[in-house]
Amino acid sequence: MDKSIGNTEFDNLLEQFLVHSGVERGLSPATVSAYRADLVKYFSWLAEHKKTTIGSVSSQDVDSFLQSLSGLSPRTRARTLASVHDVHRFALGQGLTDIDISRKIKAPKTSSQLPQVLSVEEVAKLIDAASIGDGTDPISLRDRALLEFLYATGARVSEAIGTNLGDLDFDGHVARLTGKGSKQRLVPFGSYAVDALMRYLNMGRGPLQRAAKGTQETSAVFLNKRGKRLSRQSAWEIIRRCASRARLCKPVHPHSLRHSFATHLIQGGADVRTVQKLLGHASVSTTQVYMHITPTILMEEYVTAHPRAVKR
Repeated sequence: MDKSIGNTEFDNLLEQFLVHSGVERGLSPATVSAYRADLVKYFSWLAEHKKTTIGSVSSQDVDSFLQSLSGLSPRTRARTLASVHDVHRFALGQGLTDIDISRKIKAPKTSSQLPQVLSVEEVAKLIDAASIGDGTDPISLRDRALLEFLYATGARVSEAIGTNLGDLDFDGHVARLTGKGSKQRLVPFGSYAVDALMRYLNMGRGPLQRAAKGTQETSAVFLNKRGKRLSRQSAWEIIRRCASRARLCKPVHPHSLRHSFATHLIQGGADVRTVQKLLGHASVSTTQVYMHITPTILMEEYVTAHPRAVKR
């Protein structure tokens, strides 16, 4: 373990829970790592407050622990409480306690901010900014292919950089993405992405692959300048760099193209459940955040549709 809590029962429970989460539930290493960070904090707090077993913890203890996080954002506190809920349910299932005392503790309300979305024109500017000069150098070809792929498929950055050559079907215009919990889904991609990917694979990927010292990477689609699989941090840097070149007036983050993908599909008439499947969301409620409509579009629709909106 990265850190011992100093209480044998809590240490053992944490390790069992993390193994269960990573192996039996198939959660990603990043999710397991987040669980670890949250629960080390929780169990350490319990130990400091003289709790020695999970069965001795009360709902008041959970509530007091949550209050101790008041300096953190509501989103962080909600995520931490979700980890606490999960470990108490696990302890109940393992017979370590007779009741889940955390179940009635509610998370603080988080703000309902809509995700930052680029317009169609801003997406085009962002993608065009990937090309430097004539756009035929390997890095420009890779960057444009990556941005086109992200926008065409709505893939998470981790899914895009995890894509292998065998996951791309150019005849069917379909990509196989591996998402959270190693769940796979097929997502179509259009002609712009096909062209950008083909140009990169034909002219850009080879030089990058040959730059590797030692064994060459033969599977990954997107490579860094040293011929290795592109990392999440490097992919984010590409997005940030292109946004700076495009001089976009709104903040751009790794999921900007994913958010824009979903919003543009729904505004174009796509069914929310179709978008849910394309995004790989487990619940349609997660997808429904993209069903927002800008005030301008709302007013246009109102004026057009309502019989008494405007005097004729």
